[in-house]
Amino acid sequence: MATAILSPNPTETAAAGLKPLSPEARTLKWQIIGRITADHAALLERRREAAAKTEIELRIEEQCAAAGGQLTVDVRAILKRDVRDELLGFGPIQPFLDDDTVSEVMVNRADRIYVERKGKPYLTETRFEDDAHVRRIIDRIIIPLGLHISADSPLVDARLPDGSRVNAVIPPVAVAGPCITIRKFGNDKTRLNVDDLVRLGSFPQGIADFLKACVLARLNIVVAGGTGSGKTTLLNILSSYIPHDERIVTIEDAAELKLNQDHVITLEAKRPRADGKGEVTCRDLVRNALRMRPERIVVGECRGGDALDMLQAMNTGHDGSLTTLHANNPREVISRIETMALMGGIDFPIRVIREQIASAIHLIIQQARLRDGSRRVTYITEMGGMEGDKVVLQELFKYAENPGSELGGPVSGQLRASGLRPRFMAKLEQAGFRPAADFFSPGGPRR
Repeated sequence: MATAILSPNPTETAAAGLKPLSPEARTLKWQIIGRITADHAALLERRREAAAKTEIELRIEEQCAAAGGQLTVDVRAILKRDVRDELLGFGPIQPFLDDDTVSEVMVNRADRIYVERKGKPYLTETRFEDDAHVRRIIDRIIIPLGLHISADSPLVDARLPDGSRVNAVIPPVAVAGPCITIRKFGNDKTRLNVDDLVRLGSFPQGIADFLKACVLARLNIVVAGGTGSGKTTLLNILSSYIPHDERIVTIEDAAELKLNQDHVITLEAKRPRADGKGEVTCRDLVRNALRMRPERIVVGECRGGDALDMLQAMNTGHDGSLTTLHANNPREVISRIETMALMGGIDFPIRVIREQIASAIHLIIQQARLRDGSRRVTYITEMGGMEGDKVVLQELFKYAENPGSELGGPVSGQLRASGLRPRFMAKLEQAGFRPAADFFSPGGPRR
């Protein structure tokens, strides 16, 4: 199948991969797949085993060589690749999963497949044959995991073998046909580190040093932002600053964090079985983590009642905890945590919840994906305690876009200081943070 990209600016995005097969060659492809499927069904059941995979590749090579005598070298290469992707991979979207420049794959329907590159979505020329073809690929993803999708249960979340997150939706709720959304899990080659974020302009080096000091000073930090804004990437980087001699428990709905420390326990939520039993929620895991002698608790994302347990953990000696949540600005973080805490089922007065928030959280880091697809830290805000019934927020840094940035062009700007020094400055100095004299001056930092 084709993997060329249709871009608003064709010079920016070249064709990724080989050209599409002609109708005749595509017919030949399905004939080869049919023969291998009929003759080697038992072998295909074990396609994830290395020995079986090697044997299948030999059969593909033989069939393509025998059937492709009249084909050019290039067409034979495309034919072999497409047959291999259908039998051993995930069909026409496999080239995108292999492409390190693609961060997300979105199948809107059989003939509409988008990919995300550098934060921007692009329509591709790749197509599935029909809705049944999409369903076969969904089944190939979920069945080895013991999951099920049907008209009665048309939604499913899963993971690829490399950890990439998958969501699939089928009719009747997906009106135009089956949909697949894959958020790719970065490998060691593509995973960003703090130097990459500084180079890409997410924040300057001075802010990187400031955030490192905040982690070493054991501040409780919330990373907030919208979907795809880079929250998990930043959380991964912040977590990497935790000293190697501290015991860390990570809790995630789907394991994405990759910490290099040795003393790490990774916990992952478990979805219920088809009979509705066996579920283990993030809230269950947060509660259990408190019995595991953690020195740091890192929660991939607070989504519901687990926010209340996380607040209590932060308020009962587990300083230096980190988490993320969906919110569009620091003030919204407060209301989101209030809502999620109320979802915990305990009827606390709202003032009590706000007091918990104000005493538990020290710092909010706001991430955003800008209109050009770039990801930036847009706010760094200190929790300032309570005034009456309200939680006070103290803005330390705010992203300011440079005048003259054109719509549709790259966005440029700077993270500028408000002029206020954080109340926890003494803790940062104990952690070895010695900023320049003008670091917190209005308009800074300048490096």
